[in-house]
Amino acid sequence: MPLCHMINRKILRLSGPDVRPFLQGMLTQDVGALSDAAPLYAGLLSPQGKALFQLFLFADADDVLIDVEAGQADALAKRLTMFRLRRQVAIAPEPGLKIFQQWGEPGNDPRTALAGSRFLAAEAAADATMADWHAHRLPLGLPEADEIGSDELLWLETNARELNGVSFTKGCYTGQENTARMHHRDKLRKRLLPLRLTGPAAADAQVMAGERVAGELRGARHVSPDGSGDRQMAIFRMDYLDHPLTVAAAPAALIVPGWLPAGD
Repeated sequence: MPLCHMINRKILRLSGPDVRPFLQGMLTQDVGALSDAAPLYAGLLSPQGKALFQLFLFADADDVLIDVEAGQADALAKRLTMFRLRRQVAIAPEPGLKIFQQWGEPGNDPRTALAGSRFLAAEAAADATMADWHAHRLPLGLPEADEIGSDELLWLETNARELNGVSFTKGCYTGQENTARMHHRDKLRKRLLPLRLTGPAAADAQVMAGERVAGELRGARHVSPDGSGDRQMAIFRMDYLDHPLTVAAAPAALIVPGWLPAGD
């Protein structure tokens, strides 16, 4: 099975008796469900419900290890420290561990078992590249941090509900009010979804449905190793789900993940 070292991610270690109650009030997931066998996928949001940080949580005895995009690790540590107040929580980088993703059979990835398994280790014999990982995760509609951005998209617009990134039964957390309100609507107006592109385009080019703007590209463009076409995420208006699409005047095709609710 392919095994990839996630070189775009870093780890923070949170320790101390107040770690889990502290995170419970900050994050979108129920930290009480975190265990050695069950990592969690969660967001840290703005008060408006916009995603600031995309996170994976791992248990290490009483400590919590946070897997975060490498370029955001310092900002996350700073934000957690700012809100720690007098709680007994230590926050530090964890340089002794790396993040790995393995796929090819169902695993423990908290977003979907189809993503495979995500785990932390000091070393592992990685034999897949980040390009291989992108080729696997994009058809599954799994966003990376550069596609989500920071304080740009609402957490549910990143498909956090469908990808097990939010609990609607836990207590309060920052951004909960808008997130819960969106959850109780019939449909989301916009979603982060993958496209197959056929022509060159700027990284933030508009997705067109005829003469109407159906969305905008997000993050980086990825060439599929098997030659099946370039792929890139877009924040997409769901009204245009069944329309012919173009990007920079070239045909584009929406890739519809299996988890997308029927009729959305």
